[in-house]
Amino acid sequence: MASYGNGQNGLELGIQKPAIGSNTVLELNISVASRCPRLELAMVVTRAAALLMALLSMSLMISAKQRGSFIIFGIQIPLYANWSFSDSLESLVGISAAAAAYSLAQLLLIAHKALKKVHVVPTRRYAWMLLAGDQVFAYAMMSGGSAAAAVANLNRTGIQHTALPNFCKPLPRFCDLSAASIACAFVSCSFLATSTIIDVIWLPNL
Repeated sequence: MASYGNGQNGLELGIQKPAIGSNTVLELNISVASRCPRLELAMVVTRAAALLMALLSMSLMISAKQRGSFIIFGIQIPLYANWSFSDSLESLVGISAAAAAYSLAQLLLIAHKALKKVHVVPTRRYAWMLLAGDQVFAYAMMSGGSAAAAVANLNRTGIQHTALPNFCKPLPRFCDLSAASIACAFVSCSFLATSTIIDVIWLPNL
């Protein structure tokens, strides 16, 4: 209460301030990202599948080795096929290893957050980082798989207008393992692409 007096004619002005006591409570509502168990489960499944397919792609390609021979102009020529002889196949092995390491790191982070009982995707910035990483590795797997597929197709069909035959006839195991590795690479790419869709779904919830 504030008062002001002027001579005999007292003029009093009063200003009443609200009392701050135990009965007055100030509540702040802070919005946080709600937990989405289905999205979290989908993240785990897609990243585990991408990890498995990348590991399969890498291991199958590393196993692609075979010796054989073919006859050209009546001359028997020995053959030895190895994935390390092709830059495209080597790049697929490297990209698959990197994608597997990335997927494993994301799964470990999810497990760590689950143990701490915190949100899997706590902020929008983290969601954008996941989106960028998933896109990079999805495009990398698609690029590596496409380059390796071109080499595998050349081995299977041979070179037209030349005497070079179909190398997959004398080297069937090499071609089959290469084809299986490339297929796993494309499947891993599809799971990484699915992860990007899940990342986009996360953004409005943050």
